[in-house]
Amino acid sequence: MSKALIQVDTLTKHYALPKTKLLEKRQFVRAVNEISFEISEGEIFGLVGESGCGKSTTGQMLVKLVKESHGSIYYRDRQINRLSAIEMKELRRELQIVFQDPSSSLNPKKTIGWLLEEPLVIHGYTNKLTRREIVIETLEQVGLGADYLKRYPHELSGGQKQRVGIAAALVLKPKFIVIDEAVSALDVSVQSQILNLLLELRSKLGLTYLFISHDLNVVQYISDRVGVMYLGRLVEIFDVDESAKGPQHPYTKALFSAIPDVKSTRERMLLKGDVPNPLSLPDGCPFHPRCPVAIDKCSKEGPTLRTIAPRHAVSCHLIEEGDFLS
Repeated sequence: MSKALIQVDTLTKHYALPKTKLLEKRQFVRAVNEISFEISEGEIFGLVGESGCGKSTTGQMLVKLVKESHGSIYYRDRQINRLSAIEMKELRRELQIVFQDPSSSLNPKKTIGWLLEEPLVIHGYTNKLTRREIVIETLEQVGLGADYLKRYPHELSGGQKQRVGIAAALVLKPKFIVIDEAVSALDVSVQSQILNLLLELRSKLGLTYLFISHDLNVVQYISDRVGVMYLGRLVEIFDVDESAKGPQHPYTKALFSAIPDVKSTRERMLLKGDVPNPLSLPDGCPFHPRCPVAIDKCSKEGPTLRTIAPRHAVSCHLIEEGDFLS
């Protein structure tokens, strides 16, 4: 595997809630809690978990759309969350994001040509002919073309809008792109087209992705490695192709058991209870109130993410004690 392009060290994001009373203690939503991982150059790292687990917040912190509470983010061994605004503007062309809903991220009053050309203007491309050539080339890379330059977003289908969203991320020729739930709102057939397009672009342009989704089927299809998040924490990281033992954390096992498979005879692993309130997380492991195999230690002490095999790490007390390997 190539050298790490992105490195994250104890990255944390807490949102302070407004006080409703003068003397009450301020409360915080712990959206992301001290997660650490790295993404190798040319890799697709999938991030999966239930809604509200902190996936999107993590992706937005990596491209500096959201400021972290503490922790470090490195891009090519350079700590980017300590850069000045001027330094970050120079670097921003290399770090891009594709959002879930292209309809909300594309200005409905502007043509596709204007939308794609504007980032080039901001980053100092002064020659209009050069800008137009870059925009047309980028449209062709995503399966569109010059005839889309004068169209408006409302004239496009959902899949075409998402291709424009991908083009907007590509136009500055980045190296790292966060793909945030970019296919979740699309029909299954269109999802497949967009996923294959992303794989093709990765191969042709040497891109690296953080691919965020709640759909484990989609994440497994496109990713090289997968990180599983629960209540702001990484509970497991595994290699899609080389994980001999398969998923090990009970939460990951529950996610896998929920994937429809007409050929499988496995029993569905149902989780009890509801996701805890993020304002009042339980002591110990945050998953223990719902875990079917929790032990006494789980309610008292939080586990750490430990490597159990090459490219496979799990945060579980039973893994640490060697009692849960399947």
